[in-house]
Amino acid sequence: MALPALREVIARHGLDARRKLGQHFLLDANLIGRIVRQAGDLAGRHVVEVGPGPGGLTRGLLASAAAEIVAVELDDRAVALIGELAEGFAGRLRVVAADALALDLTALVAEPRQIVANLPYNVASPLLVGWLRQAARWERFTLMFQDEVAERICAAPDTPAYGRLSVLAQWICTAEYRMRIPPAAFVPPPKVNSAVVTLTPRAEQPAPALFAAMERVTAAAFGQRRKMLRGALKSIGGERLLAAAGIDGVRRAETLDIAAFARLAALHLEGA
Repeated sequence: MALPALREVIARHGLDARRKLGQHFLLDANLIGRIVRQAGDLAGRHVVEVGPGPGGLTRGLLASAAAEIVAVELDDRAVALIGELAEGFAGRLRVVAADALALDLTALVAEPRQIVANLPYNVASPLLVGWLRQAARWERFTLMFQDEVAERICAAPDTPAYGRLSVLAQWICTAEYRMRIPPAAFVPPPKVNSAVVTLTPRAEQPAPALFAAMERVTAAAFGQRRKMLRGALKSIGGERLLAAAGIDGVRRAETLDIAAFARLAALHLEGA
C-alpha cells in the first residue's frame, strides 16, 4: 500500500524529536533498507522494534518478510502515529505503549523472535544488558547505538574501548560491527556518529546466577579501571579470587580476555 511521506506524517502528528527521550529520527528509506538487511532473512520471524518514533524503520521491517512486527513506544505522539500505520497492516504490525525497560519483550512475540531497533541513546546500554540476560530466548539483535557504544560492544581486550559492555556482550553473543551512520542521516542530526551492531546469541548460555556473578565481577573490575585487579576486586575477595583463577593481581581489567572473566565469574559464584 502507498504510504504518505514520513516528513508529512511527522508534521501532522507534531512529532518533533525530544532530547529527554534520546530521539533522533532516521528517514532515509535506502539506508533503512540496508539496516533491515543486517538482520538477515526475516521470513517467519517475529520482530520487536523499540522506540519506532515516526516509523521509518517500522516501514523497512514491513517491507521485509517478517511475520509480525511489534513496536514498543513510550512517546504518546509516536504511539498514535504507529497506531495509524498499523491500521493498514492488520495482523502484521502492533503497537505497545510502554517503557521497554519495564517489559519482558519475550512475552510480546512468539519464537523465532528478534529485536531490530534504533535505540534511544539515553537507555541503549541498560536495554542491551537486560536483553543479554535472556539471550537464549532470542535469535538475533540488530541494534543501532552511538558509535562509541557500538565500538565498546565489539572491542577486543587491551584496547581503549574494551570494558564491561564488551565482556558481557561477547560472552553471551557473537558481536559484529556492521555499519557506521553519519549524523546527517538523522533528524535532528546528533553530535556523534551512530553504528549498527548485530549480536547473535551463542548456542550455550550461562545460568542466571552465573550471569549475575559476571555482572558483579565486571562492575568491580572496570569500576576502577586505573587500579590493579587485586585492588579493583577487593570488595568481592580479589586476592583469593585471582589466585584461584591463576591471574596475576597486578594486571588491569582491560588486559583480561572473556575466558578469564568467565573463570572469575564461575569462581565468584562458587564462593572462591
